[in-house]
Amino acid sequence: MKNGSTVIGLDVHKETIVASVLPAGSEKISQILKVENRPPAVEKLARRVSAQGKVEFVYEAGCCGFEIYRQLKELGHVCAVVAPSFTPVRPGDKVKTDRRDAEKLARFYRAGELKEIYVPTDEGESVRELIRIREDFVKDRQRSRHRLLNFLLRHGKVWEGRHWTVDHYRWLLTLKFEWKDSQETYGAYLLQLEDIKERLESLNQKIEEKAQEEPYRIPVRYLRCFKGIDTLSAMTLVTEVEDYRRFENARAFMSYTGLVVREYSSGGKMRRGHLTKMGNAHLRRILVEAAWSNRFTNHHGRFAEKRRKDCPEEVIRVAKKAQVRLHHRFMKLISRNKPTQIAVIAVARELAGFVWAMSQHFPKRVTI
Repeated sequence: MKNGSTVIGLDVHKETIVASVLPAGSEKISQILKVENRPPAVEKLARRVSAQGKVEFVYEAGCCGFEIYRQLKELGHVCAVVAPSFTPVRPGDKVKTDRRDAEKLARFYRAGELKEIYVPTDEGESVRELIRIREDFVKDRQRSRHRLLNFLLRHGKVWEGRHWTVDHYRWLLTLKFEWKDSQETYGAYLLQLEDIKERLESLNQKIEEKAQEEPYRIPVRYLRCFKGIDTLSAMTLVTEVEDYRRFENARAFMSYTGLVVREYSSGGKMRRGHLTKMGNAHLRRILVEAAWSNRFTNHHGRFAEKRRKDCPEEVIRVAKKAQVRLHHRFMKLISRNKPTQIAVIAVARELAGFVWAMSQHFPKRVTI
């Protein structure tokens, strides 16, 4: 299809778009066009380049999101969004310009050398943003806590027990400072923490409500059967992937999470290094957090039994198999003197495989 169509490579920036036109059946770029990154300008560009026949657009995923993709789709054109990390780079090519980038995209796309990514639906992306802003607030809470503790340490006020417990909060409310400015500073730190706490509670409530709606209800209920995965984690796993059936097998999904190791094998030598970390960092974080739960003795708690209630037998079977397998895997690695962090990463990688297996029991047609 690409050989019979004119390919338009788009180098997209905040203010401008540089488009290279590679005509059907030709190896030479015929035109280089530069337009504003605004919907009317994009529509005008699409009409201009499609006047001579069928066209296909391609651009790299980036900070500008998927609005151009959706606009071109609405106009009836074929558009592909590709992963920047998989775009080939020639070692000897030391010149990088917008024009060259647009030309490369057009040529590599026609040659089939680029990897297309999955573009989420509008609703799916909006729910995903809700999950991600909660992650941002969790990071903000951690920073605010550190600022407050450092402030107290500078003034010689140190809590001897565990931080952020009920008793610790009561102690914080009793603190007084001699100087008015220090007291106002302390009050500002406490107010910031309280504000973040309220926002997090509100977001948690909204996510819990969204998890009870279609099409999230059944996938979230099934994923909660796993040890270490509850509603928030399950919602992240659902919204970050949307369609698990685009992965042919568990290995493909493991690779997408970036939990597989790098490899450079040549000439009879095999070298394996650190994790590739190529793929979705949000998925990787959730899987690693859940993997830590599999360190503990393999038993069925009342909370796990409650989450698994009324789920299909085959779904429970996958969850129980994962619980036994992952704990055994962790203990085996520890017995071989592997560091705990490495053992947990290995468990997280296998957990990704079980998540993919569980996804095969999701409703066949889930529109998110």
